[in-house]
Amino acid sequence: MDADRRIAELEAQLAARDAELAARDAELAARDQLIVELRARIVELERLVARFAGLEQKVADMGRQLGEDSTNSSRPPSTDSPTARAKRNANAQRKAGKRERRRRGGQPKHRGARRELLAADRVDDFVHFFPSHCEGCAASLPQTPDPHAKRHQVIELPAFEPHATDYLRHAVKCPCCAHITRATDTERRIPVSPFGPRLMSAIGVLTGVYHLSRRKTVALLSDLMGVKISLGAVSAVEARVSDAVEAPVREAWLRVDNARVKHTDGTGWVQAGVTLSLWVIASTVATVYKIVAAGSKATLEPLFGKRRGILVSDRATALNFWVMKRRQICWAHLLRKFVSFSERDGPAGRLGRELLEYAGILFEYWYALREGRLSRGDFRSRMKPVREQFEALLSRAVKSGAPHVAGSCSDILEHRAALWTFVDESGVEPTNNHAERELRAFVLWRKRSYGTQSERGNRFAERLMTVAHTARKQNKNVLEFLTACCVARLDGGKAPSLFAREAA
Repeated sequence: MDADRRIAELEAQLAARDAELAARDAELAARDQLIVELRARIVELERLVARFAGLEQKVADMGRQLGEDSTNSSRPPSTDSPTARAKRNANAQRKAGKRERRRRGGQPKHRGARRELLAADRVDDFVHFFPSHCEGCAASLPQTPDPHAKRHQVIELPAFEPHATDYLRHAVKCPCCAHITRATDTERRIPVSPFGPRLMSAIGVLTGVYHLSRRKTVALLSDLMGVKISLGAVSAVEARVSDAVEAPVREAWLRVDNARVKHTDGTGWVQAGVTLSLWVIASTVATVYKIVAAGSKATLEPLFGKRRGILVSDRATALNFWVMKRRQICWAHLLRKFVSFSERDGPAGRLGRELLEYAGILFEYWYALREGRLSRGDFRSRMKPVREQFEALLSRAVKSGAPHVAGSCSDILEHRAALWTFVDESGVEPTNNHAERELRAFVLWRKRSYGTQSERGNRFAERLMTVAHTARKQNKNVLEFLTACCVARLDGGKAPSLFAREAA
């Protein structure tokens, strides 16, 4: 009995242990399940944290983009919001030392401008007024001309009436054989176009220089000049004017190629919905434009010919075919970049503010040189420590690894040889404002017209703008020059030169 009881007790203990082990196994299984779930949650949390960091970066990038304007990016001033424009104007006034807001109209000490009277030999009619009686004794006065008469001039436009010429080719019956012979144009050449050279030039000026649409050009010619013309005829005239200025445009390209200093910049262009690239190259005497398929190195390199002189531009990688020591990087672009750095938080913002300080010193010395308050030798002496400290600051920014700052500073350092050309070479400016101003009219044209529709339209646009901007640099009347080119084209003669001096 004792043995049976002992066995029963042992069996009971074993059953209790089995139950305890089963409970422990269940607890361990639950713990394992909890560990699996916790690990899954950790993975999910890590994914969410990474996603949050990415979204946070996107929000920061979007915030920077929303804060971008023409003062801290390459965006043109026309895209600025009213708030950004007010901020820009306030900064300009602050830099100029003007504490009070400028009023509209002429400013104190501003030299007024007034309309100049035409010389007497350019006046068509004279109306003379003489006093009838003396103000002193009331005696009658003779009409004696006064060489210093007080002049009041009125300018009026004559009534526009188109001048039409009929070329009549008569057919005459021979009294001997009764054969009818019609006159040919061998003795007096009959123009191919139904429009004269001045009218064609006026159309070229309206559409290619002042950028009126063809439809508005048709309306203006009808309302102002009484000329009836179709949209298709306007397009055909544009083609003839474009052909007439081909030689002067080649001459302008040659002048730009040989220029000692030239500025270049590019922007987008659209042809029938396809995005192209528009580039300008400008010197002090000429400006040329070219619409190309893309703004790549392979496309742009042929435009620059033998690559003579010094090229002023931004840091576009497509221009790296030009020797770096014969380039000048635009400091206006760098200044906007430094402004964007300074608006960041933390080390990036501090680096940006330091870079801005050096840029401010640089421009202060440059303005002093340009205004004659510094000699070239003094300017170089003052710029030497600025140059050394600025490049050291760029190196420190690269080593800092600050996001969006270190990479830009590294790229600027790669253009180190092109940062200071304006210090060593006279006639070189530290900014590319000249090219940007020359490109501005084309940018506004693109915004209004949405580009061109054909290759012929591209050639017309770039040629007419080349002639207009170069002619103005040469103090030539654009309409008169285009008329001379069209006359030469119709007569089979040589087109006039954009650079020849006018006859006295």
